[in-house]
Amino acid sequence: MLEPLYSADEMRAAEARYPGYPETVPELMDRAGRAVANAVAERYPDAHFVAAACGRGSNGGDGRIAAEILRGLGREALVVEPGGELPACELVIDALFGTGFHGEPRPEAAALIEAVNDAGCPIVAVDVPSGVDASTGEIAGAAVRADVTVTMHAPKVGLYVSPGRFHAGEVVVADIGLEHGDTQHRLAGRDLLGVVPLRAPGDHKYSAGSVLVVGGAPGTTGAVCLTAEAAFRADAGYVTVCAPKEVLPVIEARLLEPVKRPLEQALEAAERAKALAVGPGLGREQKELVRRLLAEVDLPAVVDADALYELEPAERSAPTVLTPHEGELGRLIGEESSWVAAHRLAALRRAVERFRCVVLLKGNDTIVAAPGEPTLVTTLSTPSLATAGTGDVLTGIVAAFLAKGMEAPLAAAAAAVAQNAAARLGPQAGLVASDVIARLPRALDER
Repeated sequence: MLEPLYSADEMRAAEARYPGYPETVPELMDRAGRAVANAVAERYPDAHFVAAACGRGSNGGDGRIAAEILRGLGREALVVEPGGELPACELVIDALFGTGFHGEPRPEAAALIEAVNDAGCPIVAVDVPSGVDASTGEIAGAAVRADVTVTMHAPKVGLYVSPGRFHAGEVVVADIGLEHGDTQHRLAGRDLLGVVPLRAPGDHKYSAGSVLVVGGAPGTTGAVCLTAEAAFRADAGYVTVCAPKEVLPVIEARLLEPVKRPLEQALEAAERAKALAVGPGLGREQKELVRRLLAEVDLPAVVDADALYELEPAERSAPTVLTPHEGELGRLIGEESSWVAAHRLAALRRAVERFRCVVLLKGNDTIVAAPGEPTLVTTLSTPSLATAGTGDVLTGIVAAFLAKGMEAPLAAAAAAVAQNAAARLGPQAGLVASDVIARLPRALDER
């Protein structure tokens, strides 16, 4: 359900626990090299001319062993080091840098990385594509764009967090005989949906999960409608929408099942709710209402969109989930969105430290972090979700799962998984947010 993702330090600790370490390092390298050679042989049976770009460390040693094994299988395999010239070939093994690399490659290595990327043939990376930080996914300079990454023992964080994840290609995990230990990052897969408590015999509409959605300023009523519909389709039993009086007729025409009440009655409406979703289409001028709701309503809350604008840290006894995209997170921590995109984990941790609550950073790799908890990474996303309104849908799903009593970090991660699973259940081109809502029940049924 939550697969370990290893940082460089955690990987070093796993190696150090191996019997006889460090004298047994050659044994581990031999297994790693064989795993790479096997992956090349199985996936690229027609690649006869192979070039192995190898550094001087243990990662380079893995690459040299792979090249030697491939020569034993009848292939031509040449080793090239930084400063050397990459020959014409049919496949490149990237073994320049391993999990211990961080920062920017030196000029000779950077030049070889660029040559590898320009080779015009498949690239198989050893452990991590060279130039990618295994612990963060950050890239400071040149980085290999692999078609396949053969990673040893377990997946690395940097293979699943942007921008590194876009350099990894297919990730193949090779067992080299190490024991697993605790990790600070976990990969959240579709199995996580199995812990979502769906309606059971004996439930009624309130016990199945009652959600209050607050938002819907003039011109943005679609946002609050999407959130409310998503909460229902995520198996909530009761949904109330509070919006400005002047837009209630529009919302009445659009929404059938939810109860509708004016914005002024939001605090009263919260008395019958199990979770609060505030922000979709609310309008940035409602900062005081957001402050009051979070201060006076003792319910699990998901805070999104306009409610995140100029949000200040506040003590709450109930769980709080913030769901920013990169631009919103940047404003919350005083950074540009481009910095957040390049340092997603660091930005997320800063937000968690500042607000002391659960933070879900949206994106191709949705990441969920909470104080004192492992960071959860979801990577099931599809490009079709890059469309207006899907953030509002995610807010509704998180709120429904919170209303069902799920722990906030799991509710947030499971919501991202559910949305991604729903998006994949049909045509991808032209997908709109309401399509995702319509597919949510099937995604939950097929968990």
